[in-house]
Amino acid sequence: MGIFEPFRAIGYITSSVPFSVQRLGTETFVTVSVGKSWQIYNCAKLSLVLAGPQLAKKIRALTSYRDYTFAAYGNDIGVFKRAHQLATWSSHNAKVNLLLLFGEHVLSVDVEGNIFIWAFKGIEENLSPVGHILLDSEFTPSCIMHPDTYLNKVILGSQDGSLQLWNINTKTKIYDFLGWNSSIHCCVSSPALDVVAVGCADGKIHVHNILVNEEIVTFSQSTRGAVTSLSFRTDGQPLLASGSSSGVISIWNLEKKRLQSVIRDAHDSSVISLHFFANEPVLMSASADNSIKMWIFDTTDGDPRLLRFRSGHSAPPLCIKFYANGRHILSAGQDRAFRLFSVVQDQQSRELSQRHVTKRAKKLKVKEEEIKLKPVIAFDVAEIRERDWSNVVTCHMDTPHAYVWRLQNFVLGEHILTPTTDIQAPVKACAISTCGSFAIIGTAAGWIEKFNLQSGLSRGSYVDASEKGNSAHDGAVVGVACDSTNSLMISAGYNGDIKVWSFKGRERKSKWEIGCTVVKIVYNRSNGLLATVTDDLVIRMFDVVALKLVRKFEGHTDRITDICFSEDGKWLMSSSMDGTLRIWDVILARQIDAIHADVPITALSLSPNMDVLATTHVDQNGVYLWVNQAMFSGATNIDSYGSGKEVVNVKLPSVSSGGDSKDDVDSDKPVSTDPQAQAQPVTHTPLLDQQIPDLVTLSLLPKSQWQSLINLDIIKARNKPIEPPKKPENAPFFLPSIPSLSGEIVFKASEPMDEEKPTHEDKFTRFTDLPSSPFVQFLQSSVETKNFEAFTDYLKSLSSSTLDVELRMLQIIDDDDEQEPEKRPEMITLEQLLDYFIHEISHRNNFEFIQALIRLFLKIHGESIRRQSKLQAKAQKLLEAQSAVWQKLDGLFQSARCMVTFLSNSQF
Repeated sequence: MGIFEPFRAIGYITSSVPFSVQRLGTETFVTVSVGKSWQIYNCAKLSLVLAGPQLAKKIRALTSYRDYTFAAYGNDIGVFKRAHQLATWSSHNAKVNLLLLFGEHVLSVDVEGNIFIWAFKGIEENLSPVGHILLDSEFTPSCIMHPDTYLNKVILGSQDGSLQLWNINTKTKIYDFLGWNSSIHCCVSSPALDVVAVGCADGKIHVHNILVNEEIVTFSQSTRGAVTSLSFRTDGQPLLASGSSSGVISIWNLEKKRLQSVIRDAHDSSVISLHFFANEPVLMSASADNSIKMWIFDTTDGDPRLLRFRSGHSAPPLCIKFYANGRHILSAGQDRAFRLFSVVQDQQSRELSQRHVTKRAKKLKVKEEEIKLKPVIAFDVAEIRERDWSNVVTCHMDTPHAYVWRLQNFVLGEHILTPTTDIQAPVKACAISTCGSFAIIGTAAGWIEKFNLQSGLSRGSYVDASEKGNSAHDGAVVGVACDSTNSLMISAGYNGDIKVWSFKGRERKSKWEIGCTVVKIVYNRSNGLLATVTDDLVIRMFDVVALKLVRKFEGHTDRITDICFSEDGKWLMSSSMDGTLRIWDVILARQIDAIHADVPITALSLSPNMDVLATTHVDQNGVYLWVNQAMFSGATNIDSYGSGKEVVNVKLPSVSSGGDSKDDVDSDKPVSTDPQAQAQPVTHTPLLDQQIPDLVTLSLLPKSQWQSLINLDIIKARNKPIEPPKKPENAPFFLPSIPSLSGEIVFKASEPMDEEKPTHEDKFTRFTDLPSSPFVQFLQSSVETKNFEAFTDYLKSLSSSTLDVELRMLQIIDDDDEQEPEKRPEMITLEQLLDYFIHEISHRNNFEFIQALIRLFLKIHGESIRRQSKLQAKAQKLLEAQSAVWQKLDGLFQSARCMVTFLSNSQF
């Protein structure tokens, strides 16, 4: 595995598989499919409750019962209890298309007409089906349902338009319904006995009485397309909802036998599922456009209105960027939507408003998609002015304007940035200045103009007198960027010319030619380097100030889709249509890692903290997150994770972040009883192979871990209970027993009165025979080998309170012991600890952690050191080593303070 490990995918709500609704107590839950996994939402707020594991193939059918979820993928059916897979049913030899929960059984139907009956009670013992039915070869099942009050009977619909009624218990066909010569897509039971509704591919809905085989009423949808889903209202109102393949939901009045209302823009794609909640005027719909919506019938005219919804991109995203210190991701997709995804809490994800799209679409009698802005091809964002005015600028496909957005209100801004040139050309590139007050836009005609984001007014254009046509570039502008001090503006033309401009004066300062077509540029403000992507598959890096080519990276074999810098400017990441993601070390000028994904990456963005990488992929509607392993471990050498020039194959992240537990994998291994083996530290931090002389290294521990060592007394006083524990009114009776480490109850026998009391020598012998703690064992072994790395890692793995207890266990207690103090085991351990401190201070390792440890050590054992001359000598050496190191470190701090003070008081 490389530096970045697959974490999880966000932005997936549902797929083209019908959902399953169930009620547990007072709450209703819906289980939906998302590709190769499934998710459970609480219908009260459509909040994500549970995400299932990643399966081998895409889910084709889904049903659920209480804590159980049944998912059909390929020829198999997975049985899950919550998120854990209990069993796999594998009797089918063809793809399973349909699942039906039938009492305490599950019916599965494959494409070859095989129906298997499974019992899920006691599933761990029995993995075989309890029954099997083979349908006629001419009958291709397309839907299955159970009519209410019909014991052990199901109705099967076929693609040729016929219906069959089967008895599952006797495995016999009871009746053949002739049908309607059109493929049946859905069939549901109504609240009225013996009545079912059948939806056909020709757009007709047949309400049929199966007892007497008579047609009650037939409805025809006004829109073209098949009837894909049906649902009856169960709270007393005679309504039937139907969904079509065009995304329209129709509401039919069964008493008046006519159409009551239509939700024309309910979804952008085919309506996969409809469900009326039991005894509630609420309808839930799901569509292949990656959305779930809930509609409530509470208006005076009886028309439904949108209650709540969850949605993601219905088409693959084109460009992404982290926002809000890595907590959110801005994403623009081919579905004309501009979205904000939350990395922390999925409920906070939302689509940015384009101002009354629904009202304008109704007024103009057009689809909402026609009202929305065209797909975003490039955007830039600045966080510094979020509260004051618009802080996002977007360029849209074939649009001669740039639009601004205000993320504080999640809405389209009030200004439209239109270039003042006579040549109307699409805007291709945009950038926001460091101060957040100006936006730079470049067009396909080579025009570059600066705008004020607060007022939306133009602040001048960048014109190169040497270019014909009175523009900035001869060809299209493929990228613009601003430096960190608003001194320079960098632009790149399609023909390979890079120009540096004065940001304020707008005159050209310098220019150089690359020699081939430029596709994309990215500028890093921290190091002043400009990375360019050209059509010869080479990434070139230029120093903008020195006007020199400083780096050149080659390795991609297909079109480079995106590049991005890390926040500190030390890494450059590039993605290509060859499926690889390559990480380049800018300082060392080499490739440090490369991974090959299943699907090529189209866009990428690294969080400011460098802990999460976000990617989008070809034909994938979600955003995929990868976690930086180096940020969550103590390794200081990145080569321990990077693959170098080798390319490692990886799979895309799944919807669920949980994987196979390591504890489960290693559960068959024997458990060691060696206390030293059991006390191995959780993580091992390898030191640098060659440490730079006079370099002070830190421990990479969280700040709270070593600071709590210093303030442990304050923490204990703050956490002290206010009231003493109260004795229960009726205290239970316990037999007197001796506590033991094994947990076995050992009853204490009464001692005879004439038994001799143990002498002082016996007490000392028993004390010395006790095994030493892992703390002492690690220390002794480190002193013998003169390598304290393992002991340091063990100390890092301990909590602050545990470390405090270990040090207090070494206190020398004055008693009537006749043993010499120098020979006591506590004295020897204290000497070894002082040697350890001297070694670490002299080598300047784990500096802040060792300082906190020494302070706690002296606080506990200061009096013992003062009394023992041997310890005083060791303490004197520690003082000399500490003074030498700190004096040099303080000198470095003083030099930095003087430089900062000088620069802050200077007048430029």
